[in-house]
Amino acid sequence: MFINHYGIAADYPDKVDRPVFVMGLGLINENWEIPFHRHFKSQLIFANSGVVTLEMPDSIWNVPFQGAVWIPSNLTHRAKISGNAKGFVVFVEPDAIDGLPQSCCTIAISPLIRELLQRTATLPELYDENSSEGRLMTVLLDEISTAPSASMNLPMPKNPRLRKMAEAMLDDPAKKLTLDEWAHSINMSERNLSRVFANETGLSVNRWRRQMHVIKTMSMLAEDMPIQLISDALGYENSSAFITMFRKAVGVTPKRFIIEHNEFSRSNPLYVPTGSFYEY
Repeated sequence: MFINHYGIAADYPDKVDRPVFVMGLGLINENWEIPFHRHFKSQLIFANSGVVTLEMPDSIWNVPFQGAVWIPSNLTHRAKISGNAKGFVVFVEPDAIDGLPQSCCTIAISPLIRELLQRTATLPELYDENSSEGRLMTVLLDEISTAPSASMNLPMPKNPRLRKMAEAMLDDPAKKLTLDEWAHSINMSERNLSRVFANETGLSVNRWRRQMHVIKTMSMLAEDMPIQLISDALGYENSSAFITMFRKAVGVTPKRFIIEHNEFSRSNPLYVPTGSFYEY
C-alpha cells in the first residue's frame, strides 16, 4: 500500500503485532494514486489538509476536511491524494474493541482524537501494551468507537452497464447527455435505467451526478484551481450556476469552503512526526 523511503509493503500493517498503531501521513508527489489492495486490520484515514479520495468496489469516498473515513477489515480499496495532504493513518484489529464501525463511514474528529493521534503517532509500533503508552491507545480506541459517524460517499452501481455509465461520468464530468441518451449508450430503456440506478445507489442519476461534482470540486479546490476553471471542467454554463450547485449541496460557497478550511489549518497546525511518515 505504502511507498516511502522505508519500503513499506502492502501487507505491512498486518505484520505489526499490536491491536492498534498510528502513523503519520505525508506526501512525496501530487496526485499520487495507490493501487487496489486490502489488509486484515481496519483503517482510519484522517486528513487535516489536502484531499484523500478512496475508491471501494461499490463507492467512492472523500476524506472530509478535519474528518476521517473508516475502512473495515479486508475491504479492497485504493486511494488518490492531492493538495499536499497531511494527517494520520490508524490501523486497528477488527476485534480490538466493541463498537467499531462494521462498514465504511465518515467519522467526526474531535479535538481530543486529534491530540491523541498526534501523541500516539510518536510511539514505537511495538509499544508496551501494559504501560501508559498502551493506555493512550485504549483511550484512542474508545474515542473512535464512540465518535459520530455518517455516510458521505458516492455509491457506485453494481449492474455492469450502469457501472460503465457511472465510470464514463467520472472520467468526463463535463459530459452532458440526457437520460435517454445515456440509456441508449448502454442499451437500456430510460425507465429501466432510472429504476435500477436508484435501487442500487439510492440516488437518482441527476442527484448522483451532482454529488460526483461535489467530490470532484473538493479535490480541485485542494489543488488551488480557480473557480472558473472548476466550473468549466465540470461543464457548467457559468460559474454562478456552479456556485449555486455547490452551496446547495455543502451549505457554503466554494470560496468560503476553502477559506474556512485554510483558516482552520493555519490556526491548528498539525504535528506529524517525520519518523512515522507514510510518504506517498
